[in-house]
Amino acid sequence: MHARTREWTIHEVATATGATARTLRHYDDVGLLTPSRTGANGYRYYDAVALRRLQRILLLRELGLGLAAIADVLEARVDEVAALRTHLALLEEQADRIARLTTSVRTTLSQGGDGADGKEIEVSRMFDGFDAGRYEEEVVERWGRLAHDDAGRTWSELGAQGRAEHQREHEAIAAGLAAAVGEDPGAPAVQDLVRRHHAWVSVFWTPDAAAYRGLVRMYVEDGRFRAAYDAAGPGTADFLARAADVFADRVLS
Repeated sequence: MHARTREWTIHEVATATGATARTLRHYDDVGLLTPSRTGANGYRYYDAVALRRLQRILLLRELGLGLAAIADVLEARVDEVAALRTHLALLEEQADRIARLTTSVRTTLSQGGDGADGKEIEVSRMFDGFDAGRYEEEVVERWGRLAHDDAGRTWSELGAQGRAEHQREHEAIAAGLAAAVGEDPGAPAVQDLVRRHHAWVSVFWTPDAAAYRGLVRMYVEDGRFRAAYDAAGPGTADFLARAADVFADRVLS
């Protein structure tokens, strides 16, 4: 009798990789990553072969490829060594872009940051390495082309000062929520922070109760957003989600 191949549940894979269970189910739905087995209870299980494929998917996603392009790469049926060489080349390109981004920031700092000291800023070097369209496909997949274009137009119209103020408001809200973790999510001071957060989001798009709940839950489920909020303090993303549920019931419903 052969020992059963080690398998991991969808929740174990989500925890280990930072990809949400919803994302893994979506990858299954579009034929990108099929579980090695689906149990009688409907649970998805992944073996080592599936995990290696997921590693490649996440790597290619990190490099900015869309799901259709990733499917093309995976279905090319190149051997693993050739695939790894391709991935290495892409990583080296990414490392070069990061190096250029680092240099662009250093250049700005060396020029006095905002030009207030009279030094002329070299605009072409300031933005070397930036990829403004990196998340375009993901935004379109989640919320549609109109939402992406409207948000991009609004972001552009804010101007440098408006964008800086918008970022500072986000940081202030996150800091306030972090300091309030452990308190009653429905407390007036907490709800005022959530009201500010909803207003902050509404600069681009005004979500109703269901949409706002869904957006804030994404902050918990998506590792990138969770990290951004939890950087202000552990548990901030979860606390915001609970407080947002109260706000949605009281104000948006």
